[in-house]
Amino acid sequence: MVTPPVIVTRAEPGASETAERLARLGFQAILSPMLVLKELEGSVPELSDVSNLIFTSANGVRFFMQAVGGMTPQVAGLTAWGVGPATNAAIQEAGFGLHVEGDGNAEDLAAMILKSDPDSGGFLHVANSAAGGDLVRRLMEGGRTARFQALYETAPIGQLAVKARQAILAPDDCMVLIHSAKGAAAFLSAVDKISLETSTLVAISEAAATPLTDAGAKRLLHAARPNEDALMDALEKARQEL
Repeated sequence: MVTPPVIVTRAEPGASETAERLARLGFQAILSPMLVLKELEGSVPELSDVSNLIFTSANGVRFFMQAVGGMTPQVAGLTAWGVGPATNAAIQEAGFGLHVEGDGNAEDLAAMILKSDPDSGGFLHVANSAAGGDLVRRLMEGGRTARFQALYETAPIGQLAVKARQAILAPDDCMVLIHSAKGAAAFLSAVDKISLETSTLVAISEAAATPLTDAGAKRLLHAARPNEDALMDALEKARQEL
């Protein structure tokens, strides 16, 4: 079975982490981030009314720890709620002693929180500017004290890396990993007028796959659950079916 190259489009530092994982699984990774992460100015979180932190991505954990100056005594006393293997691994690496692990997506995490002790204190969801506060709205509708704060934003890079472009234009198969709907839109813009007839697109979720429905790819599929473990399973399935 021939293993085609895999183009990784997620932003750094996650792109390099995914590439390392692909190498361990026997794939040749080509890095071509479609997004860049940018810290928002004046984004130091106010924690005086917060007992719980909500993280829905590993990047959220990284930017939060950077904004607050590391694991201070105040931060150490907060409960961190995380969703997905990568996010929960980042929480553990940051050193949180109080940590509740969730699986699935942000909606699943909100449901878990609403089933917890109603007197557990205020919640702060820190994420990127595109997150929009939907999780917080659901918590507030459920009677919890919660607010959202964007610590960073994502911006499109605008063009493919040279090796990624060559792989897509080559007559042989290639595969492309898509980690978000915004990343999908950026990828679609970058490949404008380039045929994807030999490209298999593998997205982390149905939402991430939706912008690519009419991209003209050889095949488009998405992971069964919105995390990288399931994404790797979908990638392996795609490889076996080529």
